[in-house]
Amino acid sequence: MGITKICLTFSLMLFATVVCNAQNYSSPTLNDFDKLAGNWHGTLTYLDYSTGKPFTMPADLKIGRIAKTNKFSFSNSYPKESNANSIDTMTVAADGKYIDRELIKSRKKLQNGAIQLITEELGNDGNDNKQAILRHTYTFAKNTFSKRKDVQFVGETQWINRNEYLYHKIPKRKD
Repeated sequence: MGITKICLTFSLMLFATVVCNAQNYSSPTLNDFDKLAGNWHGTLTYLDYSTGKPFTMPADLKIGRIAKTNKFSFSNSYPKESNANSIDTMTVAADGKYIDRELIKSRKKLQNGAIQLITEELGNDGNDNKQAILRHTYTFAKNTFSKRKDVQFVGETQWINRNEYLYHKIPKRKD
C-alpha cells in the first residue's frame, strides 16, 4: 500500500511538471511563418566592419512555403546591387525548437500583437572570421517584418548589431 501511494504521488508530480513546462514553452509554429508568405519591400542596414559605419540600401523579399513542408524560401533582391541577390531556405524544426541550426531562445507576443523570436547559434563573423555567438531576432506582424543579427565575439561581453532588415508587406493586387 505504501509503495502504491509513493508511485501514484510521484506519477502525479511528474505529470504536473510536464504539463507546466509544456504551457511555459511557447514554440514557433509553421502558421507563424505561413503568415509571412508574400512580397515585401524595405531596407537592409549593415555595419561595414572596414569603416565601422552603418550602410543602408533598398531590399526586397519574397517569402513562400515550400509545398507542404516545414521549409520556407526567402528570395532576397537588392535593386541597386543585383549581384548580391540570393535565395535562402529556412527550416522550422518539427519540434519547434530550432530554425535551421539556430536554437530558439524565446518566442513572445509583443504588446502591439507582433510575434518576436530570438535565436542563437555559434558561428564566425567579421573580417577576421572570428568565432562568435550569432543572435537573430525575428519580429513579424501582419504588414511588417524585421530580422536583426547581433554578434558577440567569443571572450567579449558587448553585442554588435551586424545587420537589420526592415520590411513592409506589399499588398496583393486585386485583378
